[in-house]
Amino acid sequence: MGDTSEQRFGDFVVVRRHEGQEHVAELVLDRPRAMNAVSTGMARSLADACAALGADQGVRATVLTSSHERAFCVGADLKERNSFTDAELVRQRPTARAAYAGVLELPMPVVAAVHGYALGGGFELALACDVIVADRTAVVGLPEVSVGVIPGGGGTQLLPRRVGAARAAELVFSARRVEAAEARELGLVDELVDAGQDRDAALALGGRIAANSPVGLRAAKRALRLGQGLDLRAGLEVEDAAWRSVAFSGDRAEGVAAFNEKRKPSWPGE
Repeated sequence: MGDTSEQRFGDFVVVRRHEGQEHVAELVLDRPRAMNAVSTGMARSLADACAALGADQGVRATVLTSSHERAFCVGADLKERNSFTDAELVRQRPTARAAYAGVLELPMPVVAAVHGYALGGGFELALACDVIVADRTAVVGLPEVSVGVIPGGGGTQLLPRRVGAARAAELVFSARRVEAAEARELGLVDELVDAGQDRDAALALGGRIAANSPVGLRAAKRALRLGQGLDLRAGLEVEDAAWRSVAFSGDRAEGVAAFNEKRKPSWPGE
């Protein structure tokens, strides 16, 4: 993939940029000794990395990956949680929420590359992305009720939006783990690839996305997200507002000109 530059956020999160894919950012969960369990420090770093990515107008697509060979992310760091007093748990909650919100609120399209275990908060990080690519080793689920809590990183809201209320209820209430083939069948993941190919496939998809207008991509994501849960008439108003935000942009002028001139567009990004 050529040369790679990287920026580290704390000890456990890295943002990589690859030569030849300058408009794609790879957001790497990098706490392999704990299978990427989300500690307070990791949550803080993830929120910081997402804030930096969101402010970078050069990023047209982000790909969320894992440095661990057998896991995407196993969720909250329960060893750390077990050491908390009630007061410490309450104080830590905004930090945890900020990490999941950071991924969810990234303004550009985000693709998750999932292999091995993506459980609890780990699966919630994937659910916060727009598209989930998984390999055949993937095992996903929201098992929080089996340890006396509930999904608290967006799972109770994101999962039913993806698979419907009844299917989400069955998965949350049973706390069961779902292997890759069934996960694809149920719509828990969007694309299934051979073992070990999730990262390459997700980066390739990120590259295809990033070939398109950055103004258009961000507006389309805004319309898709804001329109969820609205009735059709209200949703169409959201779409119209997003359309108006791009209709007179430099990207729109360049896109139309490039189409008519039968050439590849050079997006101004504004």
